[in-house]
Amino acid sequence: MAINGCPGQDMRYWKIKDVFEAACPHCGGTVEFWKDDPCRVCRQCGEKVENPRFDTGCAAWCAHAKECKELAGAAQGDALPIRERLIAEMKRVFGTDERRIRHALAVLDAAEDLMHTEGGDPLVVRAAAILHDIGILEAERKHGSAAGRFQEIEGPPIARHILADLGLGVGVIDHVCRIVGNHHSARDIDTLEFRILWDADWLVNLPEEFPSLDREKLKALIGRAFKTPAGLSRACRQFLGEAKSE
Repeated sequence: MAINGCPGQDMRYWKIKDVFEAACPHCGGTVEFWKDDPCRVCRQCGEKVENPRFDTGCAAWCAHAKECKELAGAAQGDALPIRERLIAEMKRVFGTDERRIRHALAVLDAAEDLMHTEGGDPLVVRAAAILHDIGILEAERKHGSAAGRFQEIEGPPIARHILADLGLGVGVIDHVCRIVGNHHSARDIDTLEFRILWDADWLVNLPEEFPSLDREKLKALIGRAFKTPAGLSRACRQFLGEAKSE
């Protein structure tokens, strides 16, 4: 699914060179860019790094250029892409809860990795990955529990407020909130973007939640749990040492 129907955002048409690494000019660390990222924040030093290959040539003719540029974030000045602004909002909500901040960022990394193969709408996947657990603290406050069913109740209103404040479209907001509201139960959604988020969350949670399963039980769990070919393949490599699912 492409943002606004834009073929440049449709990852089915991307090539290997559209995801690349560049050196951070501030610290020399490695920063991964997707071709539609005007800039990223270096995880090693925290400084903003502009995409050296960012191309806005399509803005001269594309009917969706203005909205696309606003969604991506300006490449100049102090503006940050939507991705980095969402991370900042997630950190604001979680405050000093470093464990949950680290989890959200790990799920984001896994989701972006799965998108390399699966495709999907990058904006929806990134927003859902960053905000999927955003209702945890409110669930604990109101229900005395961080159980998944309470996260699914409390998360969508918080996510909706954040996304609306960033000026995202109703379709994107509704899609992300449906993912947040189903990320434990998978009751009411089965989009590609949801499946990518589901698998990314499983990839991060599996070692912590099932640390002592024997190999056969782990293999059976992986076969049941994962919803995308890329997620299943990575789980088999990462947890079973297999090149692919048998």
